[in-house]
Amino acid sequence: MVIEKFEDIISWQKSRDLAIYVYQVFKDNRDFSFRDQIRSAVVSMSNNIAEGFERKGNKEFRKFLYIAKGSCAEVRSMAYIALELGYITKDQFEHIYRATVEISKLISGLIKTL
Repeated sequence: MVIEKFEDIISWQKSRDLAIYVYQVFKDNRDFSFRDQIRSAVVSMSNNIAEGFERKGNKEFRKFLYIAKGSCAEVRSMAYIALELGYITKDQFEHIYRATVEISKLISGLIKTL
């Protein structure tokens, strides 16, 4: 499959879906600092994939994919904290955990193909 636009990238699609999920889960959270940080990290995933792709160079794209992968780990790390603080349920944690692991693997695969 030829990727013609960043919207064709599966890791971008799944990152976007996760961002929407995280925004919904944390919309009523009153810990504004925590809420803003996890939202920033989750949006960074899809945005860095998109920005890197639009740079049109494999070296630049790879750099942005590594940043997206780092943001993915940040979201997963924050999910552990959110669970311990009672901000999210075990089911919500599992959803975020599974999604971040899958997205991280997809990004790693994309990096290897470049």
